[in-house]
Parts: sequence; C-alpha cells; structure tokens
Amino acid sequence: MKITTEALIDSPIETVWRAFNDPADIVQWDASDDWRTTWASNDLQVGGLLKLRIEPRHDGTSFDFAATYTRLEPMRVIEWRTDDDRHVRVEFAETEAGVVVHQTFDAEPTPSVDEQRQDWQGVLDNFARHVTAIAG
Repeated sequence: MKITTEALIDSPIETVWRAFNDPADIVQWDASDDWRTTWASNDLQVGGLLKLRIEPRHDGTSFDFAATYTRLEPMRVIEWRTDDDRHVRVEFAETEAGVVVHQTFDAEPTPSVDEQRQDWQGVLDNFARHVTAIAG
C-alpha cells in the first residue's frame, strides 16, 4: 500500500532542495515525537546512499537506516529504495504560494497505515518549519 504526505513551504526551491538533502540540515529536521536522527550522510546521485543514525528520544537502541537512490531530477524528484525494499518518491513543485513537497512511500507491515502517515507527516511538517526558520 502507498501512503502520501504533503507540505507547502513558503521558500525558494533552492533552499528547500538544499535543506532536504544536506546532512547538516537533515539532523535538524528529521525527527518525530519518538525518535531523532543524530547522524546523516548523503551521496545524492543515482546509485548513491542515504544513511541515517536514528535514536529513540527515550529508552531503546539506535538503528541505522540506509537507502539507495534510484532516480534523481534536481529540484524536482528524488526516488530511493530502502534496505527493506520499500520505494519512496519525493516531488518538489514550485507554485505561486511556495514549494509543494509531496511524498509517496510504501507502507511497512506495522504500525498501522494511519500511524505511519501521521509519523511521516510530522517529519515533513518539521522539515517545513526548519526551512522556514533558515530562510528567515
């Protein structure tokens, strides 16, 4: 099953694109109520790897996330496949109101689809707030 999330960000496309892909920015916004990203590495090219160290905000053990880029159209589209073979597509569309960031991703078996949508939307909302703050 595919899940979709979306955010409108009132910033230039170049700022949105850089913040989405720069490891120094990723660790600032890639978080939810339950976890946070403490380290990121990003080789933004087809065949390149996105690597993240994710740690719980409370108790538990950290884990590493990795994905391989399968498609890249600068300032427009990024696609990757996760290590557990799920597909993610992120589209960036300039509009008069700002940049629409539209994510579509394969759901995991658990938690529920609603929980996954809520989690990913929360992270995307964090991203929008981060971009707005750095764009000033």
